[in-house]
Amino acid sequence: MDIEVLGPLSVREHGISIAPTAPKPRQVLALLALNADRVVPVAMLTEELWDEHPPRSARTTLQTYILQLRELIGEALRRGGDERTNAKDILVTLPGGYRLETRGGSLDFKELERRAGAGYRCMDTEDYSGAARRLRDALSLWTGAALADVQAGSQIALEVRRLEETRLCALDQRIEADLRLGHHRELLSELTVLVNRYPMHESLHGQFMLALHRSGRRGEALNVYQRLRTTLVRELGLEPSTSLGRLQRSILMAHPEPIVAAGPEAVGERLVAR
Repeated sequence: MDIEVLGPLSVREHGISIAPTAPKPRQVLALLALNADRVVPVAMLTEELWDEHPPRSARTTLQTYILQLRELIGEALRRGGDERTNAKDILVTLPGGYRLETRGGSLDFKELERRAGAGYRCMDTEDYSGAARRLRDALSLWTGAALADVQAGSQIALEVRRLEETRLCALDQRIEADLRLGHHRELLSELTVLVNRYPMHESLHGQFMLALHRSGRRGEALNVYQRLRTTLVRELGLEPSTSLGRLQRSILMAHPEPIVAAGPEAVGERLVAR
C-alpha cells in the first residue's frame, strides 16, 4: 500500500485508489494512514470524528466506515489480481482499535523524514551544497497543504501541524545552506513570499535581513526587522529575540554576523549569531 499525505490524500493498493469520497470514511482512512502500521485506538478515531460529543451510535457508525473501507480495499485486491490477501489482512481489527498495514509500501511522510535527516547530517558536517540538494529533494515531496482535501478533527489537525513544522524545519535549513553558499540574491524573491506567509517566524525574517544586506539593500533589511518587531509586540506583547536584535545591530554597523545553522529541533526558534 502506498500512502501520500503531503498534499491531497492518496492511498493506493496495487496502484488502485481506496480513498472514499464521503467525508467521514475519508477522515477515518486519513487518520489510519497517518498512523500506518500502528494500532489506532477506537477512542482516538471517535474523538477525531465527533470530538467530545460522540453519538450513542458512534461505535456502530465507526464499524460501518471500517466496513466501507474494507470493501474498497477488497475491490482493489481483486482488480490487482491478489487472491491470497483479504481486506481484513490489510485493515486489521485488533483489541481496542484498527491498524492499516502497508506491507512494505511507500509512505511519503516517512520518506520526507529520511531525506530531511540526510540533509541535516550534511549541515552538521558543513557540507552545505549536499545539504541544500538533499533538503530541496525532501521538500519536493510536498504537493500542497497536508491533507488539504480531508475534513480534519482534533487528531488529524494535530498531525497536520506536526507535518507543517517538519516542512518549515527543512525549509529553514535549506535556506540556511543556500545562504552559506552565497546565494543571497537568488533567495530574495522566495523569502519575500515566506515572511509574508509567516509574519512572526523569526528565523525566516533573520535570513531575509541577511540576504537583503548582502545584496546591498541595508535599509530594507532594517525595515524587515522593524516590521517583525511591530507584529510581535502587537500580537504577542514580545520583543524580537536577543539574537535577532544582535543581527539588527550588526547590520546597523554594516558588519552582519553570520548565522549558525540550527538543528532540526530549532525550527521557528531564535536566530543565533556566532
